[in-house]
Amino acid sequence: MKIALLLSAGRHKVSGRPAPVPVELQALRLAVELAGANGGTVTGLHAGPELGPLTDALGHGLGHLVHLRTHAEADLTAALIAALEAGGYDLILAGRSGQGGEDSGLLPYTLARALHRPILADAAALTPGAEAGTLSVEQALGRGARRRLVVRLPALVTVHPAAPGPLPFAFTGVRRGHVETQEIAAPASAPRAVDERPYRPRPKLIAKAAAGASAAERLKAATVAASGGGKLLVDPAPEDAAREILAHLRALGLIAGR
Repeated sequence: MKIALLLSAGRHKVSGRPAPVPVELQALRLAVELAGANGGTVTGLHAGPELGPLTDALGHGLGHLVHLRTHAEADLTAALIAALEAGGYDLILAGRSGQGGEDSGLLPYTLARALHRPILADAAALTPGAEAGTLSVEQALGRGARRRLVVRLPALVTVHPAAPGPLPFAFTGVRRGHVETQEIAAPASAPRAVDERPYRPRPKLIAKAAAGASAAERLKAATVAASGGGKLLVDPAPEDAAREILAHLRALGLIAGR
């Protein structure tokens, strides 16, 4: 199995200094363990003008890092698509989002669409599938839940921060690792029509405790996010699912009741 790991130019969330993205180092651990289970190879890919501190990934178990060097205004998406098509990778791993740049998290979906591959988000564990050419993925869901899915390769998978932590750093890995630099003549990126502004934390909605509630009920209301109600239906019939959706929308006042 040929595995490609996408590495981005991140910044430390406290100091703001250039640093590897933690969730991408977690993805590297999943890739190394998966490759060790089936004799595969792992290649790191980074597109940008500078490699910076991404060489630290070599100390966390990455043996081969490819730097697609471009100018600062280049379209990095086009450079990555060309490299991934030429590499013929069975599995492409990426973090859930970057850290310190344009952290929209849309790049994996853009790549999956351009490469015509299925994408599976928020993986917490990866194991070889029971059938040849498949991958078993443990997907992280809300409130700590997990779901086991099987995807047929080639595919693209993003990794959730709930995955196991990065492998311990070893300086000998940095010395043994191989960095390959490829000069890429990528076209300039199109101007962005986005309004950038500083991040402003917003208050979270929490449930309100009823008057006269006990201390335990008030604590629960202060620590549990407010829920919109509704029911959990597992594999419902289409008619039942549609009926519950309509009932929920009527309860919210979004559609007129009959």
